[in-house]
Amino acid sequence: MAKLSRNDRRLKRHERVRKNVFGTPEKPRMCVFRSNANISVQIIDDVNGVTLVSASSVDKDLKKEIGYGGNKEAAAKVGKAVAEKAVAKGIKEVCFDRGGYLFHGRVKELADAAREAGLEF
Repeated sequence: MAKLSRNDRRLKRHERVRKNVFGTPEKPRMCVFRSNANISVQIIDDVNGVTLVSASSVDKDLKKEIGYGGNKEAAAKVGKAVAEKAVAKGIKEVCFDRGGYLFHGRVKELADAAREAGLEF
């Protein structure tokens, strides 16, 4: 049997978690995607299949402020930005979907910054 790559193992973890994590209009899902150079997050209503809020380290307004998007500082700014957008739309509580990544490093920084900016999960 062929050895699975690191990303294949992450995708299997993500599928396993997604069986239980589901976003509703009252409590949408906050989904994180992390690449080597950038990080992005979406707040998704899975019932209606729509993205309510999103932020990324490649957004024009954040890119000027951040510079390089693959570090903890960039993740914290993206987390703060998505939380501010969500609170402005009336979203206060989300369920966190870490996308199969470990809750460590950039993913943890993003989550902590979102909590500090007013989101509950």
